[in-house]
Amino acid sequence: MARKCYVTGIGTQSGNNRPHSFKATRRKWKANLQKVRIKDADGKIKRVYVSTRALRSGLVERA
Repeated sequence: MARKCYVTGIGTQSGNNRPHSFKATRRKWKANLQKVRIKDADGKIKRVYVSTRALRSGLVERA
């Protein structure tokens, strides 16, 4: 499964861990995705992964 939101396209982001010693090691932040049933633009019902940000803001209509 590609960790990408169906609506907004939000995916995995990368950056650095920064402890007190300031030594940088790479890390990832994964998107908070939920598997939901939504109504498509054609009115069809699909089961897709949507970010919680898109669900809260009302960007999708749940079926």
